[in-house]
Amino acid sequence: MTGRVTMLGLARWAGPGGSDRTVQRFCSTVLPWAMLFGVCFRQHVYCPGEVSLLVGDAVVGTKAGKTTHGLDRFFVSVSGKPVPGLAFCAMSRVRVQARRALPMRVAQVVRSDAAKAASQAKAAAKQPKAPCPPRRPGRPKGSTHTPKVPVTRTPELGRINAMMAALLALRARVVPLPSLVLDGHLGKHTALHRAQQHTWPLIAKLRCDAALYGPSTGPYAGRGPHRK
Repeated sequence: MTGRVTMLGLARWAGPGGSDRTVQRFCSTVLPWAMLFGVCFRQHVYCPGEVSLLVGDAVVGTKAGKTTHGLDRFFVSVSGKPVPGLAFCAMSRVRVQARRALPMRVAQVVRSDAAKAASQAKAAAKQPKAPCPPRRPGRPKGSTHTPKVPVTRTPELGRINAMMAALLALRARVVPLPSLVLDGHLGKHTALHRAQQHTWPLIAKLRCDAALYGPSTGPYAGRGPHRK
């Protein structure tokens, strides 16, 4: 439909039986969309021999105003800057042969006060600081081994966990779950850790600061520690 999307415009485009009050009652009715998506996919779309992928991504729609639920400033890669609008995180099942994407889970991204404070602190930490004095090369004297940094439970990881758990509960017994595809922003070690827990293959784009090291295949020199 063209122009502004309003209740009256939806009623006009709905045809017979789609009055303004009918559209309002439908929008105010709480429907189990996740279950409806799963049932429709299993009954009308699913093909046992077809290759499919489970793709997750976030989308931002610009929106003006001050009273809309979840309205905040979100970064948009196309614009290259944060813009006011609404953000949604969705997981869709992509049919590779048919080149079609079918939504399975959609959740609105609502940033809490703690998430906003953490974002502001992270931005402040990136500000240029005074140069540190030069340090001698090598390991500092008296330092000890430290364990690896544990996986932090970020809000994005929490949304992915909730969606994956819901998909497992709805369709794992009937429809096999495919590989998980995430973009570079969501394809971090946190998402990889969660995907490994569910034995899901994760397909993602590496970040620019990612560092990968292959196992050493050279012979041992006979002295010193073994190469990792």
